[in-house]
Amino acid sequence: MARLLLITGRVQGVGFRYFTYRQAAALDVCGWVRNLPSGQVEAHFEGSLEAVLELERHMASGPRFSSVTAVDATEVDNEEYERFEIR
Repeated sequence: MARLLLITGRVQGVGFRYFTYRQAAALDVCGWVRNLPSGQVEAHFEGSLEAVLELERHMASGPRFSSVTAVDATEVDNEEYERFEIR
């Protein structure tokens, strides 16, 4: 399963990408996460249905100093990533 997420709120400058990286590693999810010029964070997750949905739930809370106001997720094609990276 693969999902593309757009996370909105106070999600830059609070360790959100590193939080996502750690959570993805713990759940064996591949893909990437990056900051956008708009102030949002975008992420692509690939893995088992359960792991991807669990990681998506973690995005709704975010790291300690973040304040997530929305997580928009869309199912996308699997691109066969072999690891998770911060872009």
